[in-house]
Amino acid sequence: MKIKQYLTKPVISWALYDWANSAFAVVVLTAFFPIFFKSYWSSGTDVATSTLQLGVANSVSSIVIVLLAPFLGAIADASQAKKRFLVSFGLVGIIMTGCLFFIGEGQWLIAIICFIIATIGFMGANIFYDSLLVNIATKDKYDVVSALGYSLGYLGGGLLFSITVAMTLWPESFGFSSKTAAVQFSFVAVSLWWFIFSLPIIFFVHESKKTDATNKIDISSGLQQLKQTFKEIRSLKVVSLFLIAYWFYIDGVDTIVRMAIDYGMSIGLETTDLIKAILITQFVGFPSALLFGYFGQKWGAKRIVLFTICAYLILTILASMMDNVKEFYILAICIGLVQGGIQSLSRSFYARIIPHTKSAEFFGFYNMLGKFAAVLGPLLMGVVGVLTGNPRISILSIAVLFLIGGVLLYFVDEQKGIQMAKALED
Repeated sequence: MKIKQYLTKPVISWALYDWANSAFAVVVLTAFFPIFFKSYWSSGTDVATSTLQLGVANSVSSIVIVLLAPFLGAIADASQAKKRFLVSFGLVGIIMTGCLFFIGEGQWLIAIICFIIATIGFMGANIFYDSLLVNIATKDKYDVVSALGYSLGYLGGGLLFSITVAMTLWPESFGFSSKTAAVQFSFVAVSLWWFIFSLPIIFFVHESKKTDATNKIDISSGLQQLKQTFKEIRSLKVVSLFLIAYWFYIDGVDTIVRMAIDYGMSIGLETTDLIKAILITQFVGFPSALLFGYFGQKWGAKRIVLFTICAYLILTILASMMDNVKEFYILAICIGLVQGGIQSLSRSFYARIIPHTKSAEFFGFYNMLGKFAAVLGPLLMGVVGVLTGNPRISILSIAVLFLIGGVLLYFVDEQKGIQMAKALED
């Protein structure tokens, strides 16, 4: 595989947005917000209650995206406004992430509100980022280009995370008065990183022109298009089945990403060890995502996604039984190996079986179901943890979602899906 043929200016610019917003995904969403929330903003609260609070925050932000995603996708396609929506949601996320810097100790409710809005901005922008894949690559390049985005995301997010971790370990060397001050500044660092590396996609990625589209944001046309998309998805049985399967298995993936730190703290692991585990996952994920892009192109995206689902199912069961930090590190390595693959190949597989002229609408539903899954997972962990008082049972509860998702995906017929999508375009 000659990687140079894929590295056009639009492809690199598109992939760099993953580099940009992954700073939020790893530094805020996965690491520092859960840690800082338990130890600073929600200090004095028992473990089960703070876990439930964090689970509810993640669920609320996901519910908002669930409600908005299909509608916004329809408007974006009708109005040729993918980039405008991407920039708007991205700026909301960037600004609210920076606001976390100003929140004082014990102000858990304000922290939760800022976090929810920032997460909505992050997830909302991703709807339109994903949908632009069909504008910068041909079908035969989807797997590799999608994987390139995720791999740069792992590398960029991991790089900034390494810097912010160093800041918290040696705050005086970076001019901070304390570890707390260093963590607070990390939220500002994420905002700046996200903004700067979002510029290439704004300047160098362009939407395909449609003769019947308008440059105005047309809500009524968006509503009409949304109704039409509902009908089309119902008629495209392959797309419908894939979306349901995706809904289940990505629930487990997102829950592990969002709740891994909380789970590690709940079973008594040290914060520094958990941070090291996240770094391991990020830097293992960089080459692994690229490798899975090659595997997907060679053996088929569906087959490789099924493999990663099986891997996640096994890893979830093992996570419920682990006793020490070495086992946590091993799990972090294994998750890093498969996480980029399941995310990137799911996106490229879906891009193949939908009408390209309606990518924002269909990716709106894709993100809707993906984020609706994130409503269930964290909330499930929180509720099971409170009811049983056992964090091991709470993490084990999400294994069933991988099982259901894998079984449903097995019955998705890719070739039939491609034919049906092409017929709809014609």
